[in-house]
Amino acid sequence: MMRLLRWLVLLLGVFLFSVLPVLLLRWLPPPTSAFMLEADLRPVHQQWVPWPRISAEAKLAVVASEDQKFPDHHGFDFEAIDQAIEHNQKHHRVHGASTISQQTAKNLFLWSGRSYFRKALEAYFTVLLETLWPKHRILEVYLNIAQFGPDVYGVEAAAHQYFGKPAARLDAHEAALLAAVLPNPERMHAGQPSDYVQVRADEVEEQMRQLGSDYLEGLK
Repeated sequence: MMRLLRWLVLLLGVFLFSVLPVLLLRWLPPPTSAFMLEADLRPVHQQWVPWPRISAEAKLAVVASEDQKFPDHHGFDFEAIDQAIEHNQKHHRVHGASTISQQTAKNLFLWSGRSYFRKALEAYFTVLLETLWPKHRILEVYLNIAQFGPDVYGVEAAAHQYFGKPAARLDAHEAALLAAVLPNPERMHAGQPSDYVQVRADEVEEQMRQLGSDYLEGLK
């Protein structure tokens, strides 16, 4: 019984230790992220901006590109996961199916890598985010910590770096270019887009039009 009690106390401590920062960050801007701290001690460019100071086009572009079911799912897109598993079995290479909620959990709290242990932690923190944060907060934090280029994190720093304007003034094409580089921001460039990035941005713009400008209006 004493051993069981010690395990229960330990598990409760771990749970509270993980829940407290998630709960605080529902209201406080994250001072950094695990991925920024992992950037080989290089100086990073990042500036927090609240939800109203991010253009509607930037919000829609990221959802259109990364996770079109974001307003409706509870952290996991099981249909996309099944499709990714089928793709990986056929092509023998990894094709991800992470939602914006999962990417926020990973970028904010964890490290890069593909171990089962890290994926389990990612799932755990994803559940915490979906439980303790409203949807618009998850997207707000993601837009502020996502990497958009070498040492460039967050939509505000990216908007200034590549287009010389704040995130509030990004238009649809600029937002689509930023969203287009998210799969590989170390190699793709939004300010001087390659033909591939330009084609991908055009596809993102088309997806934005299909979703409609009011797609995220009911986000809570």
